[in-house]
Amino acid sequence: MKQENRPGVSRPRVSSEPDGWRATWRRIAMSSTLTTVLAIVVALVIGAILIAAADPGVQQSIGYLFAQPGDFFSALEHSIGNAYRELLRGAVFNWGAGVAPVARFTITQSIAYSVPLVFAGLALSVGFRAGLFNIGAQGQILLGATFCGYIGFAVPLPAGVHIVACVLAAFAGGALWGFIPGILKAKTGANEVIVTIMLNSVAGFLLGYLLSLKAFQKPGANTPISPLLLPTAKFPHFFSTPVDLGFVLAMAAAVGVWWMMERSTLGFRIRAVGENPEAARAAGMNVAMSYVWVMVISGGLAGLAAMSQLMSTPVQTLNGQVASTFGFDAITVALLGRSKPLGTVLAGLLFGGLRAGGYIMQATTGTPIDIVLVLQAVIVLLIAAPPLVRSIFRLPDPERRKRTPKMRRDQPKEVTA
Repeated sequence: MKQENRPGVSRPRVSSEPDGWRATWRRIAMSSTLTTVLAIVVALVIGAILIAAADPGVQQSIGYLFAQPGDFFSALEHSIGNAYRELLRGAVFNWGAGVAPVARFTITQSIAYSVPLVFAGLALSVGFRAGLFNIGAQGQILLGATFCGYIGFAVPLPAGVHIVACVLAAFAGGALWGFIPGILKAKTGANEVIVTIMLNSVAGFLLGYLLSLKAFQKPGANTPISPLLLPTAKFPHFFSTPVDLGFVLAMAAAVGVWWMMERSTLGFRIRAVGENPEAARAAGMNVAMSYVWVMVISGGLAGLAAMSQLMSTPVQTLNGQVASTFGFDAITVALLGRSKPLGTVLAGLLFGGLRAGGYIMQATTGTPIDIVLVLQAVIVLLIAAPPLVRSIFRLPDPERRKRTPKMRRDQPKEVTA
């Protein structure tokens, strides 16, 4: 006997989605934000294990663990608690620094450390959105520093105008070094990863050669170092803190990148090329020129990272270590930030805080600052492997719903006798 489907008779719809707080929890559990937070938690746990393993008190108490377990757990709490407490004190708020407000709020030092990371992270995030893996941020920072440094110490200009000239020079130097792999990618199809890695070495040797010339070398110096930047080329600081104009420019760059990627025609082309170059080409977009523009913009933003190093730090001289490791750290910042401006800014602040707090942690507890590098590496490893984080915490897989066809329960079923 077959059950009839009479017209005009409504059947109650049975939803396959959970209602209320269960649906909300499922959306949160499948979000990438939760995955990022849990990746940081796992990294902190692994860091705690390494801190405890390197502590002499923990090593000594583990020898008689079963005889006096209280000593072991007390040493464990002391080593991990002190290390992370000092890390937090050096990164956010120094509650033991007396009454001076500036000394208490060490977050200003974290902000200052984050500025070059934000610039370089934004540079790489633009490339990632276009499907390009720009590994040349290190070389682009060096070229930006070369242009910015020379204008800063060799070209006297009025105050204000000199700062603008140095900023533009830093952008131009990085953009020039980004243009080379961009045009090679567009005209010859050269792999941008290989080209940018090679250009990193070229930029380093080029800066070393320039610092041996009389025009770049500090008079009377026996080391490859430039003269000090002129006073008119230095960023003004806010309220006697390490935070200066560079942080304002970094935030402005983040807003500019967001507007470009989300509201402009160029950003639409960049995103379309990144999603599917063949489809973008079929739609009439110039994919080759999009690659060139992406690398120029990415290189220019990386060059601005050098600006903050030269015009903000107390040394304010051009040398071979001006780029530090910001070009490679930017890869982790862009990955952690999901190649989005807001995420990149937050990731830069996080890594800036880890760096600032790491120095205090090492000075007060003796914990090696290399633990901070381990934390960063583990965070990136877990961010690059979301299924690993979801399996650790038994979270639902958002891709599973896409692969599993939905069953419609509201359709009548045939019942045969």
